[in-house]
Amino acid sequence: MSFYKKHRNLLAIVTIVTVLAFALAGRGFFDKPENVTATGSNTSSYVNGTMMQYFEWDLPNDGEHWNRVAEQADDLANAGFTALWLPPAYKGTSSYDVGYGPYDLYDLGEFDQKGTVRTKYGTKSQYLNAINKLHENGLQVYADIVLNHKAGADGTETVKAVQVNSWDRNSTSSDAYDIDAWTRFDFSGRNGKYSTFEWKASCFDGVDYDNRYGTNAVFKFADKNWDWQVDSENQNYDYLMYADVDFDAWYVVDELKYWGKWYVETANLDGFRLDAVKHIKYSFFQDWLTSVREATGKELFSVGEYWSSDLGKLQNYIHETGGTTSLFDVPLHMNLYSASYGNGNYDMRYILSNTLVATDPTHAVTFVDNHDTQPGQSLQSYVADWFKPLAYTLILTRESGYPCVFYGDYYGLTNGGSVFKNQIDKLMQARTKYAYGKQNDYFDDVNIIGWTREGDETHANSGLAALITDGAGGSKYMYVGKNHAGEKWYDITGNVSGTVTINSDGCATFKVNGGSNSVWVPSGSTGTVTETTTAQEVTTAASSNNEVTIYYKNSWTNTYAHYQIGSGEWTAVPGVKMEDVNDDYAKITISMGNAKTLTACFNNGSGDWDNNGNKDYSLSPGTYTIANGKITQGEPKISNQITIYYYNTWTNKYAHYQVGSGEWTTAPGVKMEKVTNYYSKITIDMGTAEKLTACFNNGSGKWDNNNNKDYSLSPGTYTIKNKKITAGAPNI
Repeated sequence: MSFYKKHRNLLAIVTIVTVLAFALAGRGFFDKPENVTATGSNTSSYVNGTMMQYFEWDLPNDGEHWNRVAEQADDLANAGFTALWLPPAYKGTSSYDVGYGPYDLYDLGEFDQKGTVRTKYGTKSQYLNAINKLHENGLQVYADIVLNHKAGADGTETVKAVQVNSWDRNSTSSDAYDIDAWTRFDFSGRNGKYSTFEWKASCFDGVDYDNRYGTNAVFKFADKNWDWQVDSENQNYDYLMYADVDFDAWYVVDELKYWGKWYVETANLDGFRLDAVKHIKYSFFQDWLTSVREATGKELFSVGEYWSSDLGKLQNYIHETGGTTSLFDVPLHMNLYSASYGNGNYDMRYILSNTLVATDPTHAVTFVDNHDTQPGQSLQSYVADWFKPLAYTLILTRESGYPCVFYGDYYGLTNGGSVFKNQIDKLMQARTKYAYGKQNDYFDDVNIIGWTREGDETHANSGLAALITDGAGGSKYMYVGKNHAGEKWYDITGNVSGTVTINSDGCATFKVNGGSNSVWVPSGSTGTVTETTTAQEVTTAASSNNEVTIYYKNSWTNTYAHYQIGSGEWTAVPGVKMEDVNDDYAKITISMGNAKTLTACFNNGSGDWDNNGNKDYSLSPGTYTIANGKITQGEPKISNQITIYYYNTWTNKYAHYQVGSGEWTTAPGVKMEKVTNYYSKITIDMGTAEKLTACFNNGSGKWDNNNNKDYSLSPGTYTIKNKKITAGAPNI
């Protein structure tokens, strides 16, 4: 039995005490990092804290998610996670609502409202049970809260309002007139339980729909003003969606403070994820968090979503709020996204440039992807699969920042996507057991960068050496500390076999494969290998996690891999069915155990075979693409696409474009998909081309050809607004 399991109850108690210290640190009482959790009565002994975002956008609407949380609490704790960020738990517009269309904040799946008792994730009793299970396993719980707006109103009210320009929210486009706004919330199913507060028009300062005339536009109520202390996009980004809450109304603020205390005490929460903070006047959350912390006696951890790649804006928010909350490091995410699509040309020396974790690590929550950046969502900027292990190595093994692992990366996305649980689990082991002590950086090459941790006295056998590269493989001579002299280290990821010996100067040459990651750790620690394990056993242990991932190209409807691991038995014919990736490729990952080679051939399950001209295919651990009898290392370039978000006031929008040097589309082009009143979207398959030339029109003679220069784009996701191209999707 592990130390963690034997002392789990003690860890749970000490974790809660430590959370109090972390939150106080955020309020300026202590200077202590927020990414560590105490592991005993001696608070100088700690484990590195790691949270998981335990949901993705497309989870099934089966009401079973809270039950899944409860069932997996033990496994998540054993993997090394110390906190879970759970999705919004209150009633939304329907049972399908992911939680960002909040209807009744007091209904945690208890009342028959909006056509359902349960939420998308389950009932109140299931939610509270899941939290209890997490606490029993020493895990903290952070609740996702959306206070910026309310949705699913029960009725309309007549309100005098003005239309404002979407691109300049401080200017109006109409005189004041009466509209019918969806602002009356009755909560008849709850019938006043927990709170009798009445949400009505006076609680809001704007809406985006007039029910009287059926008009979609941004409306500001004539007797209200937008908050001025918000993000400057669109000149003033107070209004985001639905009925916009008025944080200048004292009675609204008082009600939200009352609810916050109720929620923390009802669900026994340890902290919050704060949605859309850039749209809420900055002073609100400083006041609200202080009030709820004092009212509950809990120094609640919090992290805000300020979606901007502008580091200055994040730093300003932290300053304006007195450091009361951490923020997600969006600039780092965008760097990771850019590197993953850089075709090996990204300068890895600057991967941390202009990031929050590099400038204010105690307030930085680092992440690779989340529910908004996943494919199909409004902020789509999904880090490429091949780069995911590199990105997680960066956020999980370095000393700075509080890392957050995405559910969709760990378990896979409901609508497809690769599963990185195995790779992340190894990195979590490196984080919890080895990633301690002084850090030394080797950001001295455009492709290969590395860093080491020297370990410390409170974590026996700790220390590591990490390398990642977006290009060719290679090695670095790095210092890990003279206290490690004579030790043999191995790559815990299994990507590089064998061991290295630390010399008398505390240095060694550590290797990494091309487009890959390696994390070298002492072989004398508990876990994968034991104190008495020999060097040969270390090599075997490292290779026991070896895998072969094969992408096989064929036009077959079904594809099977028939294979032999080492000198073992062949699989039964036709073999193991491969996972379809797209119309061309199928994929399979095979565990190699201690073997060094795998022999394979492929078939369609109906008699058609590819056995490489009777030679079969011989592979060592790694990732390969097999196409037309040729084996190449790495994943195929399956998707070469451009996604464009185009902003204009036109009702209809068309993209007229040329892929590479090919033919232009027939005018007016391809009609774009409407995303909002002003944004439309199109995704274009580039084939093997690396450039797209485009212009836009309304289908009725009005064109935007960028002042006769057209728009030139390479594969990726872009927003085009007012003739300006920016990388990534807009914050819609």
